[in-house]
Amino acid sequence: MIHQILKETFGYDQFRPMQEEVIEHILDKKDALVIMPTGGGKSLCYQIPALAQDGLTVVVSPLIALMEDQVASLVQNGVQAAALNSAMNADEQRMIYHKIQTKELKLLYVSPERINNDRFYEFLRSIDLSFFAIDEAHCVSMWGNDFRSDYVELKKLKSEFPDVPVLALTATADAATREDIVKQLAILDSKLFLGSFERHNIYLRSMPAKDRVKYITRFIFNQQQGSGIIYCLSRKGTESMAAKLQAAGINAGFYHAGMNRVDRSRVQRNFQNDQLQVICATIAFGMGIDKPNIRFVVHYNMPKNIESYYQEIGRAGRDGYESATVLFSNYNDYLQLKSFIDGSDASATFQQVQNAKLDRMWEYASSYECRTNFILNYFGEYRQKPCGRCDNCKQPPRKFDGTVIAQKALSAVARSGQQFSMDLIVNTLRGSGSREVIQRGLNKIKTYGAGRDLGYLDWKSYITQLINQGALMVDFSQQNAIKLTPFSKEILKAQQKVELVEFTLDKGKKVVNKPKVARVEDALFEILREWRNQIASQKRIPAYTVLNNLTLEELSKSKPTELEELMEISGIGQTKLNKYGHTIIELIKKYIVDNQSTSAKKGATHLITYELYKEGLSPKEIAEKRDMQETTVFSHLAQLYNHGKEVDLAQYVSKPKLDTIKMAWLELGKPETLKELKAELGNDYHYGEIRIGITVAKKEETLF
Repeated sequence: MIHQILKETFGYDQFRPMQEEVIEHILDKKDALVIMPTGGGKSLCYQIPALAQDGLTVVVSPLIALMEDQVASLVQNGVQAAALNSAMNADEQRMIYHKIQTKELKLLYVSPERINNDRFYEFLRSIDLSFFAIDEAHCVSMWGNDFRSDYVELKKLKSEFPDVPVLALTATADAATREDIVKQLAILDSKLFLGSFERHNIYLRSMPAKDRVKYITRFIFNQQQGSGIIYCLSRKGTESMAAKLQAAGINAGFYHAGMNRVDRSRVQRNFQNDQLQVICATIAFGMGIDKPNIRFVVHYNMPKNIESYYQEIGRAGRDGYESATVLFSNYNDYLQLKSFIDGSDASATFQQVQNAKLDRMWEYASSYECRTNFILNYFGEYRQKPCGRCDNCKQPPRKFDGTVIAQKALSAVARSGQQFSMDLIVNTLRGSGSREVIQRGLNKIKTYGAGRDLGYLDWKSYITQLINQGALMVDFSQQNAIKLTPFSKEILKAQQKVELVEFTLDKGKKVVNKPKVARVEDALFEILREWRNQIASQKRIPAYTVLNNLTLEELSKSKPTELEELMEISGIGQTKLNKYGHTIIELIKKYIVDNQSTSAKKGATHLITYELYKEGLSPKEIAEKRDMQETTVFSHLAQLYNHGKEVDLAQYVSKPKLDTIKMAWLELGKPETLKELKAELGNDYHYGEIRIGITVAKKEETLF
């Protein structure tokens, strides 16, 4: 019968993986939790059994737009379905209740607020129910990506209707979230149906947030057909992005929660009907969108967690054809999202979980590993074989044999009982004498101090890579404890080798604290102290609680110019980095520029060039002003370009010359030094042009 419904009602010849098993399970009157990727066909898992048996199926859904889309689709397929929502008038609601009582309806979509209403419970007791379907079930869990308090009350369904099965469904739930869904909905005996999270037709790419509009415009023009979604963090961002695309001749619109319902519906309808090629939207758009020909999803800003990201990119390629995703990210995105979490009214536990998930999202964006495997490992589907369809697989970074490092990390996790966070594991490996390490007895385990040869940030990077590779995992439900996985035993027994990417800061080396050698160093200390005192005065707190003098001294000595370097400074932890990091870096950069003749530290001199470039000076003028070779200035500009600074290199080399340089670079096997290329190209090309040509060529390789 269910195959007949599948064909006749929905027009499909065969079920997708796992659908038939779920349907048969529900028809046997049993509870179930279904984790099926976006586009995997979750809706049919409750729509078909609703049509295959007597009684009304009640579907709980979080959004009116989502309910309306589902109902409209069902009605088009000849299914008697309806949605009860607050936007309806009294007559419309009475008509639906009448159809339920006369058994005309098979599926009723309601919000969690509606079903939790006592009067609605009374009504449900008066009718014949087949089962409850809880869509977007991750909303019931604080470990999920979209917790909603109204979903928690749904646990009453099992106590009020113990004989009515409950089917919970979601596309995104890690192990902690799955366990919590079952607990919160009181379906402890439910069967778990866990589908693969892999999408074989989606290409994954992550890039620094630089020249985004230019890249996106070119990216869209290169798309031969199909539609796309560009996700932005703010309402203003969606409008601005749409305007820029329209100016470039692209048929784009915007969508966000600040629009009135009529305008939102119009934009969504036009997109669904291919009257708009591109929609620029906040996360308010997309849930339940079943448009088959979405060829690309671009994240203009980084999402708040892997679950949201995975759900949003899953809107591409639902028809099975090749589709692409692009994620732009920078540390400002991270800090802004973190401020949203920390500034919310949520509980401390919820904030801690969401911050941990945000950290994993940031790690994904900057990962060296196969991005598909990162996602699979995050959701507990452990795999190490590269996918071959992400940027890191297409252009893998250089790696080294990190098996011994991995064994030390895994051993530390195992010997400490798999119950501590990354920071404690790192401090244990480095032999830290911190109070927490001593109190927890971690100084007594065999691997205490086994990693003294590596720095704090090195270990953070390598353990993160091991998590990304599926050799370790983060348990969000246990204060972000690092735990072993099925791969761990093979690595510990030397049955499996591990490759790691060597950790380096952006400038290629760690910060070395230099002794104070000039009076000007005291000037930086005074600048930082004055800033610190202003902060303390504004917050009415002691100055040392912002940063103590030892920290200020270390800052004035080493002059860090990147956020990552601040983590090496004693007295600056993650919270202070988030609060003050950008301000400190800007103060130090300004100091370096203002005192370039006496204090520019090695490795930061390119920042001075950047300030002069922004003032409009040519490379020749910069060289004269700084008393250096013009070739050095070109080298600085190339370095700045690679670090994501807004530098237009193309203006310094003609298009024909640029093409010739790139061709020669490729034909010679991509040499790292300029000398070989110079010999090949001759005197018509100076070293500055060659440096820029190689830089542009390398960047283009990472884009395509």
